Amino acid sequence: MNDYRELKQAIIDACLRLEGMGYIIGTYGNASARVPEGLIVTPSRVSYGEITTEDMVVVSPDGNILDGNRVPSSETSVHRLIYNARPDIGAILHTHSFYATALSCTHQSVPVIVEEQSQVIGAEISCTHYVPAGQHLALGEEVARALGTSNGVLLANHGAVACGRTVDEAVFAAQIVERVAHMSLLATASGGAILIPHEYVQSERERWLYKYGTAADHA
Repeated sequence: MNDYRELKQAIIDACLRLEGMGYIIGTYGNASARVPEGLIVTPSRVSYGEITTEDMVVVSPDGNILDGNRVPSSETSVHRLIYNARPDIGAILHTHSFYATALSCTHQSVPVIVEEQSQVIGAEISCTHYVPAGQHLALGEEVARALGTSNGVLLANHGAVACGRTVDEAVFAAQIVERVAHMSLLATASGGAILIPHEYVQSERERWLYKYGTAADHA
């Protein structure tokens, strides 16, 4: 089996960036990337400053550990069920960022209110139903359902998940989810946001993916 050392390090680096931004604290939060065998995911209850590439765990699409000496994240089912449902996604980040987590406590979804949401997230940011702690398979099923075709979702009373084609894109999506959550809270306090019409959400997502800047060079 490929050791995926560079990809594992990229996941660790992303976690350290998120920790530096305050999006994850302690051992809360987790990250993964898709590989042909299934996914690489961060280990359970290991501080991000201590994780090495040897600590990362390779898990099959049905949840079996294929490689690694650590216990995979307790929320691995969130990652693998999203990958199973969304072949377009290559990396997933689960954060406990401040504004997204605050908004998750309201159980409100966020329709598309700003262009960066239409471009990077591609749809509304839904909120899951509440799933009690420890019910990891049920949480994975609920998150995959609520995510739908979006690249961001709120986990009720818990945090957020952001997705992308690459690890770097998933980090950017996590930043957008947090910004949109903050904007939504501010807009609500000011009387509510006026939404971007659906047809422009779709066209802006297409433009960002395939036409905007260097994206056109890779279309």
